[in-house]
Amino acid sequence: MKLNYGIIGTGMMGCEHIRNLNKIPDVNITAISDPNETSREWAIHACGDKFVPEQYSDHKKLLARDDIDVVVVATPNFTHIDIMRDVFETEKHVLLEKPMCTNLSDGLEVLEGSKKHSGLVWIGLEYRFMPPVQSLINKIDKVGKVKMLSIREHRFPFLKKVDDWNRFNKNTGGTLVEKCCHFFDLMNLLIPSKPHKVYASGNQDVNHLDEKYNGDVPDIIDNSFVLIDYEAGQRAMLDLCMFAEGGKYEQEIVLTGDKGKLETKIPGNELLLTNRKENSFKSLEIEQDNRIKEIGFHHGSSFIEHLELINCIKTGTKPLVDSQAGLDSMLVGLAAQESIKSGQPVFLEEFLKLSYEI
Repeated sequence: MKLNYGIIGTGMMGCEHIRNLNKIPDVNITAISDPNETSREWAIHACGDKFVPEQYSDHKKLLARDDIDVVVVATPNFTHIDIMRDVFETEKHVLLEKPMCTNLSDGLEVLEGSKKHSGLVWIGLEYRFMPPVQSLINKIDKVGKVKMLSIREHRFPFLKKVDDWNRFNKNTGGTLVEKCCHFFDLMNLLIPSKPHKVYASGNQDVNHLDEKYNGDVPDIIDNSFVLIDYEAGQRAMLDLCMFAEGGKYEQEIVLTGDKGKLETKIPGNELLLTNRKENSFKSLEIEQDNRIKEIGFHHGSSFIEHLELINCIKTGTKPLVDSQAGLDSMLVGLAAQESIKSGQPVFLEEFLKLSYEI
């Protein structure tokens, strides 16, 4: 069974998806769509000799084709809702890049649309498939009952994007949605409970302060601490800094239970397991996924994402990363953005209820 793909949005992430598909058998890229000619040229280059897709500036023409089984939506965040409305008019499977949307109202619409859609809806939260994360998941029982989770990302500023769309909260949903939905998804995956309360402190202290676009100064925060309380008593914390380039690691994850602790760093090949009873630790080698044929910008995780997506399509099983996971990850991010704005903790049940009322 050969799957025909259509790629909507051929910027950095869209081209990463193309390079992944280039290394996967029994797939074809039938068409690409992007309003920017330069972006389409990037996509054709990424296709190499394997794919010769039809090119469109309008995604609706791509979606109108009957010979496309799967679409990848890798467009700017604020365009996701309108494109997904058009996708839901078809029966095509879809991989929608993170974040699912930029606000809860649109996110809830995608969630409801996904429930009725005949095709599979997969949300691009590929950090789950990074080898260090998978190794941690496979050993999670070693820590006993999970009590605390800490994730630190210290990295470079946001990269420049076409038309500078990623410099403003109205387009991205805010830094804690655009970037950190990945980490909130990992928290929700690793902690066996639901997030209940969010408190965050953050600001735009260093990056983009001297930039202007059509007279407007960017408003995206570049550092934050986010604390999340879970219903069953667990706690999680995100430590984000986006003016910390040059370090050896971008992410560090520490998962602590009542019997021990797991620690890993990305990029890295080591998983540390601490045993409280023995008052000792040991180093475990990261379990590498031999299926990875393209590393990309995400340590091979977006390649594995496609393999898992294809498997779900061919076996008729539910997506491993569904629209509920997409909504849950952006919900925490939006609540954190609101907490920074108000200076108060945000209770997620009330926050979500308010969005339904709106």
